[in-house]
Amino acid sequence: MEYYIDHRPSYSLVIARLSAGEKIVAEAGAMVSMSASIEIETKARGGILGSLKRSVLGGESFFINFYTAREDGVITLAPSLPGDCEVIEMTGKGLIIQGTSYIASAETVEIDTKFAGLKGFISGEGFFFLKAAGTGPVFISSYGAIHEVNVTRGNDLVIDTGHIVAFEDNLTWDVKTVGGIKSTFLSGEGLVCRFAGEGKVWLQTRSPQSFLNWLIPKLPIKDKQFG
Repeated sequence: MEYYIDHRPSYSLVIARLSAGEKIVAEAGAMVSMSASIEIETKARGGILGSLKRSVLGGESFFINFYTAREDGVITLAPSLPGDCEVIEMTGKGLIIQGTSYIASAETVEIDTKFAGLKGFISGEGFFFLKAAGTGPVFISSYGAIHEVNVTRGNDLVIDTGHIVAFEDNLTWDVKTVGGIKSTFLSGEGLVCRFAGEGKVWLQTRSPQSFLNWLIPKLPIKDKQFG
C-alpha cells in the first residue's frame, strides 16, 4: 500500500493507493472517494460483541468498512473535524488512540478497546481508549495540527487531557489536577495527564471541548414563549 497526506495541516486528506487484492479498514463515514475498482464490505469487526464494546465504550462506530481493490485503485479518507492526519507504522509496539482520532488501518492491525479505569473517568475522556496492535499503517486524525513529542526517562511530559491524540502503550501515565484547588478551577486548564518512561506521544493543537465551551454560550436561545 502506498499512501500520503495532502492539504495539511488544516483540512488533511489521506490518499492511499491499493494494489490488486490489497485491503484497508476504515471507520464508518471516513471515505471521501474511491476508484470504481474498489469494493466495500461493511461488517462488525471482531464479531457482534467486539464491535459493541468498541462502539459503546470506545466511541467508535459499531460497523467497520473493509475496502478491497479488485485491481489497482485509489481511496481517499478524511476525519469529521478540521485538522491534521498522521500515519503511524506499527512494528509490534502497541498504540493507544483517543477514540475519535482513529480513521483507518491495514487489515493486519487489530483495533480493540482498552480500559482506562478511574483515570479515564476523571479525565472526562471516557473509560476506554482504542488500542492498536499488530503491524502495518494506522491513520489517525486531530482537531488542529498534530505535534509529536518524544518522552524520555527523567523528562516527564504533562498534557491537557483534551489534547491527547495517541501514545505508545509502553509509557506509564496518570491523570491529575494541574495544581491546587485554586489552579484547577481558575486556571482554565482542568485536568492533565502526566506521561513517564520512554516513548512517543501525539497531541493536537486544539481541543474540541474547549471549542464547544467557547461556542455554546454564543448560540441563540430559542424563546419558549414565542417559539
